[in-house]
Amino acid sequence: MIYLQLFYSFLKIGLFSFGGGYAAMPLIQDQIVTAHGWLSMSEFTDLITISQMTPGPIAINSATFVGIKIAGIAGAAVATVGCVLPSCIIVTVIAKLYLKYRNMDTLQSVLNTLRPAVVAMIASAGVSILVTAFWGSEAITLSGTNIALVIIFAFCVFLLRRVKLNPILVMLLAGGLNLVLSLLGL
Repeated sequence: MIYLQLFYSFLKIGLFSFGGGYAAMPLIQDQIVTAHGWLSMSEFTDLITISQMTPGPIAINSATFVGIKIAGIAGAAVATVGCVLPSCIIVTVIAKLYLKYRNMDTLQSVLNTLRPAVVAMIASAGVSILVTAFWGSEAITLSGTNIALVIIFAFCVFLLRRVKLNPILVMLLAGGLNLVLSLLGL
């Protein structure tokens, strides 16, 4: 039964993950944290972090991770196939249709209409992760804010946006800065 739940949950994620990995995060969170309770919100945040550090799409990495945690290697395979299957079918059909109808104004209008929804999904996921990073499971208060993580976040945004530093280097610097702050007791 757990294999069917894993397959169906990640099939839904794969089927409705328009806009890529960041847009899929609210769907993944809904299925694995809210609907099934397979992970806590803190574990979900760790999952997203790990998925960012490993090669491959977030949804597939999430499927593999959750599948292994819940039902071992077979669970990982079932969840991953469930996540990938809709994309394989949809991309094949869309590619064929797009090549045939790419110059139609209606198609361009539909694609333009989907963009704001995708941006909203990405922003929603970002806010959820930001809240968990800065406040954990506590209420959002100034006294409960992890100031060290806020400083690291601001520093990383600066390095990424202004300095245009490589994201991998920014992650390494963030980890090193967190280690130094932890050793200093901050």
